[in-house]
Parts: sequence; structure tokens; C-alpha cells
Amino acid sequence: MVWRPIPLLIVSILVSLFVACVPSNIGGDFRYNNHRIDLTSVDELYRFLTYHEKRYPLVSLHRGGASEGFPENALETFENNFRQQPIIVECDVRATQDSVLVLMHDETLDRTTTGSGRLQDIDYSALKNLKLKDVAGNVTPYRIPTLDETLRWGGGKVIFTLDVKRGASYPAVIEAIRRNNAEAYSVVITYSADQAAVVHQLAPNVMISASIQSAGDLLRLNDNNIPDNRLVAFVGTSEADKALYDLLHGHGILCILGTMGNLDKQAAVRGDTVYTALLERGADILATDRPLEAGKAVQAYRIKHKLTSRFIK
Repeated sequence: MVWRPIPLLIVSILVSLFVACVPSNIGGDFRYNNHRIDLTSVDELYRFLTYHEKRYPLVSLHRGGASEGFPENALETFENNFRQQPIIVECDVRATQDSVLVLMHDETLDRTTTGSGRLQDIDYSALKNLKLKDVAGNVTPYRIPTLDETLRWGGGKVIFTLDVKRGASYPAVIEAIRRNNAEAYSVVITYSADQAAVVHQLAPNVMISASIQSAGDLLRLNDNNIPDNRLVAFVGTSEADKALYDLLHGHGILCILGTMGNLDKQAAVRGDTVYTALLERGADILATDRPLEAGKAVQAYRIKHKLTSRFIK
């Protein structure tokens, strides 16, 4: 048999195919193949967000994971982060003057858009020509999304935690979740047992992120007849003690630790192993302003502990 050199084009194609099959979390770019959180029912959401020894830790994007070129609370920003890793998207919901639910953290438009004034004083039609600004104040091509657009985008991709700001109402947000069949991937954020009780009464099947920083906080939620499997716990922006983690885990409740602020700053100075240490000591979800750095650490933790989930695809 006569040996013939393989044409360079074929070699290039073969190399490209090989590289595409190699998990890209091994060095270099952080992106890797399994990044969809594919949940098709609320029962699957309950199972995925219930604590067990092999629970699958995640990163939550504070205000959607803004970065240079990508504004907070923007669909394009969510998509940019989604392509890197499996994510929970924490985003902020407000209402316009004509009661359209949109994503916006501030009461006013000035900081994050090319507009000005209070959002609640402006009709949605006036927002359509505005552009969003990134973290450095640079104008981007992106616009303010509605909650409906957001929920339609996220199905089969991510989990949302929806922070309902003043002027928006829990009934309106729950109606939007139902209208978009988004119960399987939506969690409503509350800040007190009374707020959690309102959400649970409106929609007993919807999951709730509740502020739980003591045994008393959990007791008040239980007194309002909110089942443990409807809860994820936000334990604060400083590390919870082991007793609280143990209590919540004993109830099957996952713990969200807010690293945005001091803990993110510590990780930036000391190294991203700060994040893995937080997971080792009991945190399950890291709500961060540094999603790529935290995500690399979380993925390293998953690999070390051989953690997988059938819902991650």
C-alpha cells in the first residue's frame, strides 16, 4: 500500500472536530458543553433544589451577571453567562406606569439607561427606544426586556430568582410566571415570612427564596404552612455558621450565600479558592458579581467531589 499524505484541509477539520469534543473546562476558556438546566415540571424543580449530600452547587448571577459590554438585567447578558456554565439568574422586576413588568433594579432610569426619570412614571412605549448602559457607563445596543420576554427566553436553559421591587406586585409576577408556563424554572424572592406567606397563598406550587438567618426565621415560615420543599434559603451576605447550614440542610433546604460585596472582594484578593472553601463549609449556591471566577471554582468543586445532575444537559 502506498502511503499518501493527508491533505492539510482534512487534518484541520479532524483537529477541529477533536477539539470540539474535549470539555472546554480543562484549561483556557471556561465554557463547557453541559450548561443547560433542563427542568420540565415543578416536581423536577423541587427535586433539583432540595439539599442532599450530592447536591449540585451553582452560581447565581447578581442582577444578571453584568460585565464590560453587558448591562445588568439584560437578556444578552444572561445569554453571555449561560454560554459559560449552568446558572441561576437573579434579576429585578419593576412595573411601568402602564403596568408592564420589566427588568430594572433602580427606581430611576438614569444609571443604567440612556433615559431619565422614575420608571413608574413612564409608559412602556417610551422605553423601547432607550439603550442600556454597561457597568462602566458605556451605552450598549441592548434594550430593557419585559418579564414576559425574559421568562420565554429562559425555558430549558436557566433558573430565575425574581426580585420583585416596589411598584411591582407579587400577583402580577405570578400571573406572568403562569402565563409563560415558567413555574418549572422560576423562584420568587421574598424578604420576610409575611411576604413568603403571601406568595405561597397566591401560588402554592411556586418556589420561594426566603431570607433565613436563624432558626426563628425558619420557624416563622413553617408557622405559615410553607413546605420545606418550596423553599431555598438566602442566608445573607456574610458566611452563615455551621449550625444554620446544618439546620437548613436537615430540612432539605439549599442555602444561597450572597458573595457580592465583601466575599467577592476577598476572593479577588486571596484567590478564587475562597469560593470552593465556602462550598466546603456549607453554601450551596453563590450569588455573585464575579460569575466567571466563581463559576470556575464551583466547577472545580464539582469535579473534585464527582457531582453530576441529570437536569444539567
